[in-house]
Amino acid sequence: MIFDYTVIWDSLPLYFGGVLVTLKLLAIALFFGLLLAIPLALMRTSRSPWVNGPAWLYTYVIRGTPMLVQLFLVYYGLAQFEAVRESLLWPYLSNATFCACVAFAINTSAYSAEILAGSLKATPHGEIEAAKAMGMSRAKLYRRILLPSALRRALPQYSNEVIMMLHTTSLASIVTLIDITGAARTVSSQYYLPFEAFITAGLFYLCLTFILVRLFKLAERRWLAYLAPRRS
Repeated sequence: MIFDYTVIWDSLPLYFGGVLVTLKLLAIALFFGLLLAIPLALMRTSRSPWVNGPAWLYTYVIRGTPMLVQLFLVYYGLAQFEAVRESLLWPYLSNATFCACVAFAINTSAYSAEILAGSLKATPHGEIEAAKAMGMSRAKLYRRILLPSALRRALPQYSNEVIMMLHTTSLASIVTLIDITGAARTVSSQYYLPFEAFITAGLFYLCLTFILVRLFKLAERRWLAYLAPRRS
């Protein structure tokens, strides 16, 4: 078996363009996903079934269905409704990048909400009592104590979600976007070199994963240092 990496070398600009698309999708999905996850997490910690129930149903449905199905529903499914095609949202919903970002943000919001809800429930009771003793209102308690503390403790679990979302963005190539996987598919179809094309894509994902893991390790070392066991 002979491997031809000359074509891969010549196609590196296409791969680097795919890296930018992948990072763009990842950043947008994580940003809006986390914005949605925070109120969902607060709802999940509520004792009222009228507040907790809708959030539970949302996260259950999203986590219980494949990401690919969700992407197809947003990109292909909504287009079958005439009301959608005639609405003001159609210029956005007919855009592959917009649909991919929406689908990815919805997906990661459900997983992130459960991660944050778990961190909120694990908040030491002493922190809450100390805040109440200082006369903090409920809103200030969440803003200054509970949410910052929960976000810090959720870093290890959330880092796994970020890595999974990085890998999930590879599905964007199915809706015509040229991300890293899309670049590999293009090279493979043009030059009939699937092994070289997808090995190169895998190496790019591996490098991005390594960078993200290191960044989260640095963040954990900075913001979770107080949880580390003290040396005698």
